[in-house]
Amino acid sequence: MKHIIGRTEEFVRKEMGEDSTGHDWYHVDRVRNLSLYIAKCEGKGDLFIIEMASLLHDIADDKLNVTSLAGSNKLHQFLNTLSLPSTLEAEIVDIIEKISFKGGNEAFLHTFEQMAVRDADRLDAIGSIGIARAFAYGGKKGQLMYDPAIQVRENMTLDDYRNGKSSTIHHFYEKLLLLKDKMLTNTGKQIALERHQYLEAFLQQFYKEWNGDYEINNS
Repeated sequence: MKHIIGRTEEFVRKEMGEDSTGHDWYHVDRVRNLSLYIAKCEGKGDLFIIEMASLLHDIADDKLNVTSLAGSNKLHQFLNTLSLPSTLEAEIVDIIEKISFKGGNEAFLHTFEQMAVRDADRLDAIGSIGIARAFAYGGKKGQLMYDPAIQVRENMTLDDYRNGKSSTIHHFYEKLLLLKDKMLTNTGKQIALERHQYLEAFLQQFYKEWNGDYEINNS
């Protein structure tokens, strides 16, 4: 299966290599490594399925394609070139279709492989890299860094989540701070604790600077 992994890496590098929204090849590679680490720590899961789904998890993402159909077609066209058994291909696609947050309108997961990939993807959305990715994505999409007049949104539809008015700081409350309690694997839960604390510390410092809370000791 190594040659299939190699071909998939090459395809993803070509498709995602120039991405500037935080969904570049390095994000994909981190998710791949994290998902395999979770599987290793927990001693279960089909490693080939986990690795393939991790590598391809953003190819069909509707926010990274002109339409969701275009993304789906791109994914399936590539998978067709691999001539995988239909059951194996279906499992990989099933993971890719189910791991997205979608404004909280997320799918129920029932296999460890799905859980490992979703946890890994979400872990890369929190912590220091998660913060950097959030601002990269917000800037690319023309969002404000922060606007105190905007209300934090709850109970969003997918369209609200994708197209409603928000800011990058609001994204912390609408997604990033929620992810710690949504981890599904024991390993994911443990890693998420430190990264979640980093989000909270960042926000505390952000508001301190935003509000001009200066602390200068001239003594």
